[in-house]
Amino acid sequence: MRVIVVGAGLGGLTLAHGLRRAGIDVAVYERDAARGRPQGISLHFDDRGTTALRGCLPAAHVEAVEATMGGFTEQAKFLSPVDGNLHVVGGRQLDGKTPRPRPGYQVNRPLLRAVLLAGLEDAVRFEAALESFEQRPDGVVEARFSDGSTDTADLLVGADGVGSAVRRAYLPRVKVVDIGVRMLLGATPLRAIADTGLPELLGENANAVKVDGKIRMALNVMRFGQSPPATWRKWLPGDPPETVAGAEDYLMWAVPTTKARLGSADSPADVWEVARRRAADTHPSLRLMLDEAWPEVTAPLRVGLIPPMRAWPTSRVTVLGDAIHVAPGIGGNLAMRDAHLLSDELACAERGAQSLDAAIGAYEDEMRRLSFPAPFSPRRLVMRHLVRFASPIAQRKLG
Repeated sequence: MRVIVVGAGLGGLTLAHGLRRAGIDVAVYERDAARGRPQGISLHFDDRGTTALRGCLPAAHVEAVEATMGGFTEQAKFLSPVDGNLHVVGGRQLDGKTPRPRPGYQVNRPLLRAVLLAGLEDAVRFEAALESFEQRPDGVVEARFSDGSTDTADLLVGADGVGSAVRRAYLPRVKVVDIGVRMLLGATPLRAIADTGLPELLGENANAVKVDGKIRMALNVMRFGQSPPATWRKWLPGDPPETVAGAEDYLMWAVPTTKARLGSADSPADVWEVARRRAADTHPSLRLMLDEAWPEVTAPLRVGLIPPMRAWPTSRVTVLGDAIHVAPGIGGNLAMRDAHLLSDELACAERGAQSLDAAIGAYEDEMRRLSFPAPFSPRRLVMRHLVRFASPIAQRKLG
């Protein structure tokens, strides 16, 4: 069996590892350069992510990721200025019940992606965007890419995110609904705000800050469990890449805004400036946090949804992760979960336990069941994914 994966994100690379583990030939095509594009520096990693990691990756890769995870997060804290100081004014457990996120760990996204790429160097081709594909009568899929190359496989998988070229061509009636909300994601080195007392106040919780009833932020402290460079050298061959060698503890932040307020800002530096302006009237410690941030890692996250669709006929093309179900805040976990589900089904087909078509159909049925639980409410689905950001903007737009 041969599989083409479009997209070298968390889901696509997890799938590639799972397929190789099963002895399946896989090729991954990615439109961006090897360095990738800014997508936020942190990921809240819950049981779905860790299960997929352990189910698809080599043991050494799993050790490298789990050793560098931050502390365990099982509570959400709400902070607000009181008499000029930030205080905890409420909280709740992260119990995983809708619309609450599940308990989990902070994971450095660049480090996770570097680990996922390790060992797949011969399978991933960068700067090769999918231009078109065709399903032949004999079941073979032929794909054509922007670098002039073509490839054929028994299955084409779209793991290419919310703007999926695979989904647009294969399921053209499935549309992403943009509700106009943007989350500006960034990070600040802990050393730059060590004297503010902010890291100690936040602890290992998922924190939301409300200021003057107008602006809210999400804040999470990331302290690496073990040194990323040392961990890499212990578990993986070669010297660590730049993103790992220079890693240090930081504070992840997310500032809500709107599509209109973000305007034409698209570079990391421009998005950082928008975030600073949005926080201009906040507590001094929060302003310092924004001022001392790393501009180059700042990125805007578009918040939208893909309403559930009727089941489509099984074919030799399928999709996973944000390409078919957008989930801001937890999308990485769900993409990796999908990859784990699909790799397990394809492994059964490779062993002869079921046909390839049956494997694809079983994956799609389970993916839809888990991603679009009934009864469906667009408002409830969006709020479930936005609640961890505590965005009053989203609430106003949906209310």
